[in-house]
Amino acid sequence: MAGVARFVASSLAPAAQRFAPQAAAGVLRQVLEIAIDGYQRFPGAEKLADRQLAKAGGDAQLAIDAVIDQHIRLAGVQGFVTSIGGLVTLPVALPANLTGIAVVQARMVAAIAHLRGYDLGDPRVRTAVITCMLGEEGVTDRLKKSSLPTSPLAIATAPVFDPELDRLVAGEVVGELIARISGKRMGIMVTRRIPLLGGVVGGGVDGWSTYRIGEYADKSLVRRIRRPIEP
Repeated sequence: MAGVARFVASSLAPAAQRFAPQAAAGVLRQVLEIAIDGYQRFPGAEKLADRQLAKAGGDAQLAIDAVIDQHIRLAGVQGFVTSIGGLVTLPVALPANLTGIAVVQARMVAAIAHLRGYDLGDPRVRTAVITCMLGEEGVTDRLKKSSLPTSPLAIATAPVFDPELDRLVAGEVVGELIARISGKRMGIMVTRRIPLLGGVVGGGVDGWSTYRIGEYADKSLVRRIRRPIEP
C-alpha cells in the first residue's frame, strides 16, 4: 500500500490543492488505473473480485461482502500508519493518506461493479465508480444542490460517455477526499501528545468511511442484466 501511495502522491497533492476539474480528473484517472489494473503486488479490482467470487462458491453477494470487509481493514491499516506522528508529519502524511484511501476505496467500488456485471473498461462505469466514492450522503447532497446531475447507476448505464461530467465528478470527489482528511486531521490534533492514539483515530475514520462507501456502492450498482442480441 505504501508503494502504491508513493506512486501517485506527488501528483495527487498539487492537483487536489488547485481543485481544478481537469487536473482532478487526471489524478483520479491514475488512481483508477492502479485500482482496476493493479500495481506490482497490489492486485487489481477484477482479479481481486474473481478471487473472492471463487472463494464464495460463485455467490456474488457473499463475494461483495468479503470485498467490503477486506477494504475496511486495508483502509484502517493505511489510515493508522499515515496518521501516526501528529502535526510533525502532516505535510508528508496528508498526501500519502489521501492517495492511499483513494486507491483502496476505488478498488473496492470497482470490484463491486465487476461482480455486478459492469465492464470496468467502459468510461461510463469508471465515472460511476468515482461517483460512488462520494458516499450516499455526498451524492444525495449534491443532487439536491444540482452540483451533480444524476446517480451512479444512471451514469454507468447512460447512452454515451460524458467527459464533462467525468471532470465534474472528479473535482467533487477530490474535494470530498480533502474535506474528509482535513476533518480527520482536526480530530488528530487533539491527540497530538499521544501519537499512537492519533493513529487509532485515523485508522478508525478511514475504516468507517470505507464501510459507508462500500454499502452505498453495493446498494447503488444493481446487477447489470445484459439483453441478448436479437438475430
